[in-house]
Amino acid sequence: MQNCCDINALKQKALLVRQEILELTNMAGSGHPGGSLSAVEILVALYDCQLRHDPKNPRWPGRDMVIISKGHVSPVVYSVLANAGYFSKDEYKKYRKLGGILQGHVTTKTPGVEFNTGSLGHGLAVANGLAIGAKLLKKDQKMYCLMGDGEIQEGSVWEAAMSAAQFKLDNVCAIVDYNKVQENGMVNDIMNLEPLKAKWESFGWVVAEIDGNKIEEVLKAYQDFGKINAGKPYVIIANTIKGKGVSFMELKSAWHGKAPNNEQLAAALKELS
Repeated sequence: MQNCCDINALKQKALLVRQEILELTNMAGSGHPGGSLSAVEILVALYDCQLRHDPKNPRWPGRDMVIISKGHVSPVVYSVLANAGYFSKDEYKKYRKLGGILQGHVTTKTPGVEFNTGSLGHGLAVANGLAIGAKLLKKDQKMYCLMGDGEIQEGSVWEAAMSAAQFKLDNVCAIVDYNKVQENGMVNDIMNLEPLKAKWESFGWVVAEIDGNKIEEVLKAYQDFGKINAGKPYVIIANTIKGKGVSFMELKSAWHGKAPNNEQLAAALKELS
């Protein structure tokens, strides 16, 4: 477990992760930068300050577990894991390459990845199953599940939401990266999610709604998990910006699954720095 909760250090880490997201997708010539950039603070705060984990022993039995249900945002996942010490950044050269451990959608070939995801709508059910298992074994483990807002248009997510409440899974923390944009347009034009907070509450969850790109608010939401949700599952609705940090990518569905070329990469890195 890490305790590096210096806010300025976390903001610098977030900047580094954003740069690496852009570099990874540029090197591969493909990938998903938009939703990776929106989720940076969510995962940096989780791995640096909240999660009980051991990068030197990724399968440590006492670890908390993270299910990346929106598994296409592998660039942010791999950057956070590499910076935490799970594997060498030399692996970046083989991102999305045949035989490499860093595939386009996250898989268990990558140290620190708990479940193969990318086909959306499954992660919360997986987190529920792990949480039930931990309770049966009387293990003090927490399960985190990162989902996209387009993803939660799927019915399987709401079946899992009902199940978590039914089984009183207060060791489950769902996180919705609510960046308002999915592959083909604005989320609420395609399938309106509102009133999203009221929906989760009506399904029996304790809800924290925050600015998911403000590290202080993300940390507070994580710190409340396990303290204010006795007997109930906990969900963080993290309002974020798709493509956060790069002006020409922000809130643009075109950058859901398109890599920057060399000129765009240079412009984006200049803007970030």
